[in-house]
Amino acid sequence: MRTQWIFKQKGVTLIELLVALVICGVVIGAIYRLFIVQTRAYTVQDQVVEVQQNVRSAMEIMLRDLRMTGYDDDSTASKAAGIDIPTPISVFTDGSITVNYEYYDSVAAQYQRHTVAYSLGAGNLVRQRDRNPPGDSTTDTLLENVDALTFTYGIDTDEDGAVDSWVNAAGVGTSKIIAVSLTLTARPDQTNPDVQMRVSPRTLTSAVSFRNLIMK
Repeated sequence: MRTQWIFKQKGVTLIELLVALVICGVVIGAIYRLFIVQTRAYTVQDQVVEVQQNVRSAMEIMLRDLRMTGYDDDSTASKAAGIDIPTPISVFTDGSITVNYEYYDSVAAQYQRHTVAYSLGAGNLVRQRDRNPPGDSTTDTLLENVDALTFTYGIDTDEDGAVDSWVNAAGVGTSKIIAVSLTLTARPDQTNPDVQMRVSPRTLTSAVSFRNLIMK
């Protein structure tokens, strides 16, 4: 009796099995499609965050150097070391800038003159620093995929310590520069086509006063 009951149980027909497989395929395909979309969106957002952080980091390094422009300790030890800041800032029409300042290196226990130059070449923001003493030089790429680096200079024409006008490098002439406004534009790596289509360049603008030059 038990054997007869088992053989009377209904199974799954081939059509039912095919329908189930089709439904499972559609569901899996939808899940995979959603996974791909989410992965691409995450990649794009990750690139956006990365380029914003890189632009902000490069800007902070530049502002740190610019704030120090023309700093001269004028202490007895500094003068004994022969540290001189003859030209605090030099600007060029190609968009590059060079600043000089004095810095006390607590590790080396000595005063140093830092000459820092910023320039844009082959789409990269380059920082070159010369220290004297010890007379060494380093060149670093601060940021890649840079679209633009723009400096606008605040000049003081009447020696009252206030900005009278903002000009580009060609308009500085012999005027005293007491401030600078810089704009940095960069984009993420363009190897990913999604990034090319969906991520626009990121721009950051900031300004700094040359307090060491204003007080002189």
